[in-house]
Amino acid sequence: MFFPESQVRVWLYNHPTDMRKSYNGLVALAKNTLEEDPLSGQLFVFFNRRRNQCKVLYFERGGYCIWSKRLEQGQFHARASQAVKQLLALTDLKLIIEGIDTRSIRYHKRYEKPDVSTSKVPD
Repeated sequence: MFFPESQVRVWLYNHPTDMRKSYNGLVALAKNTLEEDPLSGQLFVFFNRRRNQCKVLYFERGGYCIWSKRLEQGQFHARASQAVKQLLALTDLKLIIEGIDTRSIRYHKRYEKPDVSTSKVPD
């Protein structure tokens, strides 16, 4: 199991992916289709057409890593969108991997620490 940082971005590719793809194929999808930098340490999540297989691509200290899971029964369930890519919270990814349907979960407002890098500095 991989243990990413809590502030890492997670991108879900919303189209079915050929699970025969390995490092080069998934990196090409992240670069060309998702238009994101695969070397950034972000997580890229891919599902097959039947949604019973999942691969997560990420870059870690000098090399690419692929984490994969195949379900023997059932499917992965995630909130679908029409966009090619969808930003997920790390919590959502964990729920999806554990088999919890994120489409039926109610989210309640929580405090979130403001991002220092995007806040304005008074003149």
